[in-house]
Amino acid sequence: MGLYGSAPKSPDPNETASAQTATNIGTSVANNVMGNVNQVTPDGNLTYTYTTQKWKDPLSGKEYDLQVPTATQTLSQQQQAIKDQTDAAELNMASLANNQSGKLNDLLGKPMDMSKAPVAGDASKIGLPGYQQFAGGPNLQTNIGNAGDITKSYDVDFDTSRYEQALMDRMNPQLERDRAALETRLVNQGLQPGSEAYNRAIDEANRSAADARYGAILNAGQEQSRLAGLARDQATFQNAAQQQQFGQNATSAGFSNDANQQMFQNQSTTTAANNALKDQTFNAQQAKFNLQNQQRAQYLNEQYAQRNQPINEIIGLMSGAQVNSPSFVPTNSNPMPTVDYAGLVQQDYANKMGAYNTQQGNMQSLFGGLLGFGGQLASLSDKRAKKDVKKVGGLYEYRYKGEGKNAPKRIGVMAQEVEKVRPDAVSRRPDGLKQVNYGALFNAGRRK
Repeated sequence: MGLYGSAPKSPDPNETASAQTATNIGTSVANNVMGNVNQVTPDGNLTYTYTTQKWKDPLSGKEYDLQVPTATQTLSQQQQAIKDQTDAAELNMASLANNQSGKLNDLLGKPMDMSKAPVAGDASKIGLPGYQQFAGGPNLQTNIGNAGDITKSYDVDFDTSRYEQALMDRMNPQLERDRAALETRLVNQGLQPGSEAYNRAIDEANRSAADARYGAILNAGQEQSRLAGLARDQATFQNAAQQQQFGQNATSAGFSNDANQQMFQNQSTTTAANNALKDQTFNAQQAKFNLQNQQRAQYLNEQYAQRNQPINEIIGLMSGAQVNSPSFVPTNSNPMPTVDYAGLVQQDYANKMGAYNTQQGNMQSLFGGLLGFGGQLASLSDKRAKKDVKKVGGLYEYRYKGEGKNAPKRIGVMAQEVEKVRPDAVSRRPDGLKQVNYGALFNAGRRK
C-alpha cells in the first residue's frame, strides 16, 4: 500500500466468464422449467418431464446439471378410440391399395394403344388464300375535244362619215338641179335676185336642202346600226353553235366515264366475291384441322383417364380420416432475463477506479498546495489534536480542537498512520504532539 492507497484490482476474466456462464445456465434452466407448462385439454394432455444431463464448462472445468425436457402427448379416451378406429381403417385401406397396386404392373407395363386414335390435323394441307388483285382505277376521259373558238368581237365600221358621204354624193346633184330650176322659175316669175320674195324662196329651198342633208345623216346612222346588228347576230349564232358543240362533247365524255366506272365497279365486285370464296375455303380447312386435333385430344384424354383411374382409386384408399390433434393453450410465461454478471463486475471495477483516481487527484492537489509554502513545511497531524474526523479516500477531513464548528474543514493525513510506513517524515513537537513533513512525504510519494 503506497501513500495514496492501492489501486483496485482488475477483475479476473476467467472467473468473470465462469460466473457469467453459471448465471446464464441458471437463467436458462429457470426459463425452461417456467416455459414448458403442462397442459390439459378435452382432447388430451401435454406433460413435460425432465432428465439431468451433465455439461462441463471448457473454460473453468466446472460441471453443471442441465435439465432436458421431454414432451409427452396423451389423447383422451374418446380421441384415442377414434385414433384406433382410424388406424384400423387406414390399415384396411392400405391393404386394399397394396392389393390393387399389384394390378398396376400389368397396366403400366404396357404402352398405350394409339392405333385407334384419330389422325391429327395436317397443317401443311391448309393453303393460304391467294387473293385476286385487279388493276388500278378506270382510265377516265379528261379531254372533251375542241368545240371551236368563241367569237369575242365582230367587224363593224363605226365611222358614219362614209355612209353620210355616200348619201350626200347621191343626193347633192338632185339638190343642185332643184336649186337651178327654182332660180329659173323665180326669174321667170319676174322675181329678181335680192328681192324679198326671191330671198324668201331661196331660204326655203336652203332649209329644205339642209333638212335633206340632216335626213341623210340620220339614215347613215341607222344603216350603221343595222349593219352592226347583223354582225352581232352572226357572232351570237356562232357562239351558240360552239356552246352546243361543247355540251355534246361533255355529254359524250361523261357517258364514256360512267361506262368505265361501271366496268371498274363490276371488276371490284367480282374480285371481292372471289376473295371471299377463298377466305371461306381457308376457314373451312382450318376448322377441319382444329376439329381433327380436338377429336384426337379427346381420345387421348379418355385413354389417360382410364389409365389413371386405378391409380386414383389407390390414392383414395390410402387417404383416410385425420385424427384431431389436441389444441394446446399457449402459456403466457415471462422469460427470466439473464443477469449481465460480466457487465456488473466491469462496472464495479470502473467505479472503484474512478474513486481511486479521485483520491489521487485530491492528494496531489493537497500536496501541491502544501509545497507552495516550501518543500520542508511540517504540519500538526497528530490525531489527538483533531476533532470531527471523517475519512475521505486515503485522507481525512478534520478540524483542530479549539476551532469552532463553523470553521472550514482541513484535509490531511494522520501522523500515527504515516509513522508506520514513513517514520522519517514524522517528528515530535516540543508539546509532545506529532507533526508530518508534507514536503518529504510528498516527494517520497511521487518517487514511489
